[in-house]
Amino acid sequence: MKKVLIANRGEIAVRIIRACRDHGLQSVAVYADPDMDALFVTLADEAYGLDGSQPSETYLDIEKLIGIAKRSGADAVHPGYGFLSERAEFARAVQEAGLIWIGPDPHVIEALGDKVQARRIATSVGAPLVAGSDGPVETSAEVITFAEQHGLPVAIKAAHGGGGRGLKVAWTMEEIPELYSSAVREAKAAFGRGECFLERFLDRPRHIEAQVLADKHGNVLVLGTRDCSLQRRNQKLVEEAPAPFLSDAQRHEIHDAAKRICAAAGYSGAGTVEFLLGVDGTISFLEVNTRLQVEHPVTEETTGIDLVIEQFRIADGLPLLVTETPAPRGHSIEFRINAEDPGRGFLPTPGTITRFDAPSGPGIRLDTGVVSGSTVPGTFDSLMAKLIVTGATREQALARARRALREFRIDGIATVLPFHRAAIESRDFTGEDGFKVHTRWIETDFAATLEATARHEPTGDTALIRTHVEIDGKRHALGIPAALLAGLGGLSGQGVGQADTAKPEDPLSITAPISGTLQAFKIEDGAQVAEGELIAVMEAMKMETQVLAARAGTIRFKAEAGAYLQAGAEIARFEPEDVLARTGRSGVN
Repeated sequence: MKKVLIANRGEIAVRIIRACRDHGLQSVAVYADPDMDALFVTLADEAYGLDGSQPSETYLDIEKLIGIAKRSGADAVHPGYGFLSERAEFARAVQEAGLIWIGPDPHVIEALGDKVQARRIATSVGAPLVAGSDGPVETSAEVITFAEQHGLPVAIKAAHGGGGRGLKVAWTMEEIPELYSSAVREAKAAFGRGECFLERFLDRPRHIEAQVLADKHGNVLVLGTRDCSLQRRNQKLVEEAPAPFLSDAQRHEIHDAAKRICAAAGYSGAGTVEFLLGVDGTISFLEVNTRLQVEHPVTEETTGIDLVIEQFRIADGLPLLVTETPAPRGHSIEFRINAEDPGRGFLPTPGTITRFDAPSGPGIRLDTGVVSGSTVPGTFDSLMAKLIVTGATREQALARARRALREFRIDGIATVLPFHRAAIESRDFTGEDGFKVHTRWIETDFAATLEATARHEPTGDTALIRTHVEIDGKRHALGIPAALLAGLGGLSGQGVGQADTAKPEDPLSITAPISGTLQAFKIEDGAQVAEGELIAVMEAMKMETQVLAARAGTIRFKAEAGAYLQAGAEIARFEPEDVLARTGRSGVN
């Protein structure tokens, strides 16, 4: 292995580029149009455009990625996380192209990436499990039948997903049809496949996982546990290693089950086996992520093992250097720094960063994909950076985290930093009265009131205008930022709905709560709606946001499904026949 193509973007692409440098490898970046000036593009040894702006035409396009790998002379592909990292067809295409795939074998990805098959493997080795469906379900009626048999709540989960995408939890029978449809939509958008299966959902569970390394010689190593319970929308916000407040028996059961599952599957590479831990002590296997995890740095900090370099070594056929689970050296906590507004229910907030002042000092590590001046596009994940804080004990790590979070300043967009600062002051999180954080803690127990961030200027047009030029008689493709041409009075890229198309105080206007794609209307044009009824669904940063009616009335559409809209742009309007009898608001929740 000499040159690695990184089939990903953002902070994980930066992380892999740096590991390539540490290990003496060359790196090749690929980028969508909005990422043309991103940090990972400038850091890589080489960078190639993917000619598009949407995930489906860029980071999810297998043919383009393989073509660039061959063109660049890369001999290996690292998929990072998300996108194609858990797609067996991508791993197979890489290998069939004569390239080294940095990850588990395709048949292992297929077996463990199919959550139903993964449950069967876990059952075969005696891993703990809650009740679940025998296979994917085809209709919401099957979800209702399962709920009648096993009780509520029920988890509807993408069979080929992960990372919280395509995961919905139904707490009432009435919400099952829409949640099932939403899970299928999210799964198709994120993973290209919409099959979903069911599991009995453990109420108020902790999320515990075990980091695994396995080589191609049959050696499987568990590197310890992580707690990833602090989540919003089933997506992790804070992770720590080792998982605190576990008994020795619980830790041993999790380690042992993770090792047996991976051994039975013939696993190789870095992977994570995830479990839920109920308030009654019940442990249940959740899934195997057949890739590097976002939260891998906390394991690196507490073991001294570089997991990305170990991925390189394993892909090269080398045996593990360590064969016994190492004792953790201290405690490490990771804070995901997302472009989201916790004061508005964690709505995604793409935009341009005008100031990025990161903390430093003892015990501080920052894995970032952005700097001052970076643009965070609305078409991809909201994760910008990760703050990793390590101390000799959990108490010292928390003290350092408080200091680091106070120092951290990001301007230009909303971020989750205010939430992090408040969360680590909570007695539920510090564990003074016992650790009480669970996967729905933010929705059910988090008591702090966080102010909404003022809306910032909408992101400029990130499209590229493509043309060709001739240099020394040879034709070359040329991509010019549309915003630059527009500023010069020239051509412009494909426009988007503007934030000023509707005044915020207009009582008839229903506006976009986020900058993103208007995925679908859930009513007919001209329909009568009740207060609180679902009008439309928007998608930004790979997550869905519902648009609800602020009052009853007749609605007329003012935007088209599939359009990209800036926050505040008008989606629809109430007909004015009874406006004088009502008090109005923006119409969006």
